[in-house]
Amino acid sequence: MRDVYDGLILYHGSYCEVRKPELKKSAARKDFGKGFYLTSSKEQAENFLRTAIGKAVTKGDAPENQDYGYISVFKVHRSDKLKSHIFETANEEWLHCIAAHRKRNSFTEIEKLMSVYDVIIGKIADDQTNTTLAAYIGGTFGPVGSKEADDICIRLLLPEKLKDQYCFRTENAIDSLEFVESEKIWVRK
Repeated sequence: MRDVYDGLILYHGSYCEVRKPELKKSAARKDFGKGFYLTSSKEQAENFLRTAIGKAVTKGDAPENQDYGYISVFKVHRSDKLKSHIFETANEEWLHCIAAHRKRNSFTEIEKLMSVYDVIIGKIADDQTNTTLAAYIGGTFGPVGSKEADDICIRLLLPEKLKDQYCFRTENAIDSLEFVESEKIWVRK
């Protein structure tokens, strides 16, 4: 990874404290594929807590009345062994990557190209953008991958307002993370 990321502080919102991320617990069909997701925005991590708690309750990993989550803080250490891909903005390439990872057998070439990266970095498609992305993937804006559908979707997503996400996809990538601390956050139901 570039030197600029050495020492970078990233945040992860979850129903539990995460000191050592385990890739086997990661869901497969996420924006940049299976991996451990973090953001440079503590606010974004906090906004994810309600969703994380809801998913944990549904899976039986947390009690139904849990009204708190954790922000786990990590520091990134530079590693010459890691291969990373950075989407500088939410553009067609970024959109097609997300579609490839969210919907099996769409943009298979892109999913294959992205499989070589240890870390993928780009804008986050969060709960507020899921409806727009689902409409895009479902063909509501026109054929998926067409210029018209891409333009409509990206315009509706308001890319200038989207926060970032970092997907650490391999054990080598996970090894570049140092747990710093966690903070218990109470959420209103």
